[in-house]
Amino acid sequence: MITLTINGERHDIDVDPTTPLLWVIREQTGLTGTKFGCGIAQCGACTVHLNGSPIRSCITPVAAAANQEITTIEGIGSNEAGLHAVQQAWIDEQVPQCGYCQSGQIMSAVALLEQNQSPNDEDIDRAMSGNVCRCGTYPRIRRGIKRAAAMLAESAPSGERSNG
Repeated sequence: MITLTINGERHDIDVDPTTPLLWVIREQTGLTGTKFGCGIAQCGACTVHLNGSPIRSCITPVAAAANQEITTIEGIGSNEAGLHAVQQAWIDEQVPQCGYCQSGQIMSAVALLEQNQSPNDEDIDRAMSGNVCRCGTYPRIRRGIKRAAAMLAESAPSGERSNG
């Protein structure tokens, strides 16, 4: 039995410890927002946060995530405040086209903004380089991240936000 904490909820899972975390998230817990893309950690569609850091769940054995904090796209913006700034910015900037990669894009963007509250184009490109968008919405993704950064800066109490 492997114990996972996903979006603050404990799950005791009876599965082979080498099973990719992606499949446990999708098939055992029913959280289907995290997508399968390539299966070799090259596209980013399967991105989740493990203890706050983005990882590729398609190649991460479930045993590596045991007793740690996992956040999926369903856990982003799921508090009383509503949507996360990145989610709202994605809507405002009309970022998605087909949308398949977007949960991974959002997870990577959230992780970026938690580390760097004022990213420039180079910072964004570097942080998002592991996320592939088949539709090519990269300019909208960049605008969405910049909008989210501005929204977060406006909502933060004075002196609380800094450039990471």
